[in-house]
Amino acid sequence: MSKINVNLPTGAAMPALGFGTWQATDEELESALNNALECGYRHIDTALVYENEAVIGKVLKQWLDSGRLKREDLFVVTKLPPSGNHPCLVRKFFTQSLDALQLEYLDLYLIHTPFAFKYVEGNLHPTNEDGEFLVDINTDHIAIWREMEKLQDEGLAKAIGLSNFNERQIKRICDNARVKPSNLQVELHVYFQQRPLVEFCKQRNITITAYSPLGSRGITSFMKKLGRDFPDLLSNPVILEIAKKYGKSAGQILLRHIVQRGIAAIPKSTNQERMKQNIDIFDFELSPEDITKVDNLDLGEDGRVCDFAFFKGLNKHPEFPF
Repeated sequence: MSKINVNLPTGAAMPALGFGTWQATDEELESALNNALECGYRHIDTALVYENEAVIGKVLKQWLDSGRLKREDLFVVTKLPPSGNHPCLVRKFFTQSLDALQLEYLDLYLIHTPFAFKYVEGNLHPTNEDGEFLVDINTDHIAIWREMEKLQDEGLAKAIGLSNFNERQIKRICDNARVKPSNLQVELHVYFQQRPLVEFCKQRNITITAYSPLGSRGITSFMKKLGRDFPDLLSNPVILEIAKKYGKSAGQILLRHIVQRGIAAIPKSTNQERMKQNIDIFDFELSPEDITKVDNLDLGEDGRVCDFAFFKGLNKHPEFPF
């Protein structure tokens, strides 16, 4: 079975299985990305706030310069940081990302969050003396989106989209947009299947990308630092039973369930064997019976883990999405 793509409204084909890069050290990521490209990953997801775009750019340039890959083989995604959620700063941060990635264009550029931080030169995560984020409450999504549209008009971003926005915020942009969002990236996994939001976006021809589809190690370790637990999706008995039936790993079942819904997923791993497993999900299909079993694990809103409320001060922003 050939690899599956998620087709954007622009006509571009986004590989349904991508490589997530959050919470990886520079040295770890350089090795991991080389391994990922060797394994066949072509959809690479990052963000300016991950502070790893330069490492990714270095590796991609090596592959492109050597002729092992052509630019059109890759689908590269990055994101406008909360500090850049100001109309006058969109192009500045976009250019910064493009330069770090050493690319002439991006395949998809997303607004990372609906809330904004105050702009402080050289500080992507400005906080006050109490550790609260310095939020800028005067966030104008429509004005920001118009600057995003210009990037697509100029071919600098082949497609534009959103991340972590809720239905109300997405509708406001769609109602005022000249260029509609092509993609929404959100937390989505077996315990939080985001069915109402997915249907809402489907009606508006907006594709979905799932982050934390496996409760990745990077997310889990980050949550633990904040005194929160990410549920162990890989040890769920229903998933393990289905995995045994197909001769696959639990992770492969979780990812197959997502892509079979027409949703892209960006698991993050620096382990080469797990990388190979994660992308090796295109030689089988889950039966309708097994799809239903996995569907029934959904906890709805109670399954949300990455709600940003653990970042001090963010919930004071009028566009806090949850």
